[in-house]
Amino acid sequence: MYFMKKFNTTGTCRPSEHYMVDITERLEIIRGMVANGDYFCINRGRQYGKTTTLEAIKKQLSDEYRVFKISFEGVDDSYFENATTANAAFLRLLRRETRNAPLDDKVKELLDEVAPRGLKSVDGFDFTDIVAELCELSSKPIVVLIDEVDQAGNNDGFIKFLGGLRSLYLDRDSHPTFQSVILAGIYDIKNLKLKIRTEDDHQYNSPWNIAVPFDVDMSLSAKGIADMLAEYKADHNLSFDEAFVGQMIRDYTAGYPFLVSRICQIIDAQQYTWDKEGLLKATHDLLVERNTLFDDMVKKLDQFPELKELLRNILFEGKTRTFHTDEKYLQIGLMFNFLANNNGTVAIACRLMETRLYNLFIGENETSKIFSLGQMDKNQFVHDGYIDMRLLMERFCVHFNEIYRPGHDDQFVEDNGRKIFLTYLRPIINGIGNYYCEAQTRDLTRTDIIIDYLGQQYIIELKLWRGQSYNERGEKQLSEYLERYNLKTGYMVSFCFNKNKQSGLLPPVELNGRTLIEAIV
Repeated sequence: MYFMKKFNTTGTCRPSEHYMVDITERLEIIRGMVANGDYFCINRGRQYGKTTTLEAIKKQLSDEYRVFKISFEGVDDSYFENATTANAAFLRLLRRETRNAPLDDKVKELLDEVAPRGLKSVDGFDFTDIVAELCELSSKPIVVLIDEVDQAGNNDGFIKFLGGLRSLYLDRDSHPTFQSVILAGIYDIKNLKLKIRTEDDHQYNSPWNIAVPFDVDMSLSAKGIADMLAEYKADHNLSFDEAFVGQMIRDYTAGYPFLVSRICQIIDAQQYTWDKEGLLKATHDLLVERNTLFDDMVKKLDQFPELKELLRNILFEGKTRTFHTDEKYLQIGLMFNFLANNNGTVAIACRLMETRLYNLFIGENETSKIFSLGQMDKNQFVHDGYIDMRLLMERFCVHFNEIYRPGHDDQFVEDNGRKIFLTYLRPIINGIGNYYCEAQTRDLTRTDIIIDYLGQQYIIELKLWRGQSYNERGEKQLSEYLERYNLKTGYMVSFCFNKNKQSGLLPPVELNGRTLIEAIV
């Protein structure tokens, strides 16, 4: 993960080339696990810093252990058709790692002997003996880091290879074996068989049940980002509030390494200011670009349509969903870092990913009439860089009541009110602004939408009408929310299914020094 031209968020490199977030605390936890003889998996979403973390682990452990860092990326699938060819591929990769070792290195000499070029097969008995001899000859305990395990995960032979390592681990009291084996990839080992077969009775039979949980937080903290920016600021003789910038980047990305890196790279490349305005411009640019992370997200949703429907329901239905550990597609969403467990409830992993998903799902609905009306109206609403939100709400009320007139399926409208409003909003701000929904206020009766547009922010509360007293409580909540954002004006859209309702804009409400503009549809 490279930050601008000289930033690295999760790994190690020459200080003259890159700035890095300090991950010393994380590495000390991993060192303790290795010292304990643990085998474990580092499973995180695409571009979450797994590879650069492995590089940092190798550097951190090399004083005490003989560390082999290998990768299955680029290894021909034929090597993983069965366990014997997988064993051979593994030994050849270890041998490749010893090329720069001293000539009298006994481990190197053994690998040169047992894993020559062209080696295609090593049976289980020979593999056990070779590993034991390697560990006996090594002057330090051996730690093996295997990156890109997903590349081999399509094959039963790889699963059997893992089973062989598992057997060595279980028999470690009588036969020398590796001190620790660390696997890194997107798929959790217990879910690798999702890529191989679909029969339910085979999906969770793990060949790696010896592994201990790896619960280390690999996201980047606001302080870590700020400390790195402070170093950058000093080197470039700049003046900005790195603590504020670090916190805001964290708020939008939840510390997702690639997203953190990309935002900073955009600010640097476009020469945006290191403040709120510059950050909002950078997040906009990020959300409209094609990149490997978002492209992969779309592919994964096509691969797992049930996960796609789950995400769609979370975003648009406003239902608070309890996080159940054994629910299959929640776990897959968590594995890909699309979802997060937020104190026992399901949440989208971060604001930027949420907005990208909204754009994806609404984009599939671009032929709808309300989207077309938003496209037609958009030039009316922007004056001198500001959105006339009052007029936008007024026009939305008119269109909503034209399309979803009395007699329409009220339950459909109630379930899809948020989607209808966001579908109207998207073409109005598309290409210039962003929006996201505040996760803490998203439920069946209320959602706060925050719009970022040309450096300005607007808050619109969407809610179901539940009577005047409930509405007054909503006004108070919105007023308090505006105070948090240091905004003077907020907006409310109430979906009311009372047959005698009077739709349209209501007189502005002044509350605690804030102005609330309300509309009923």
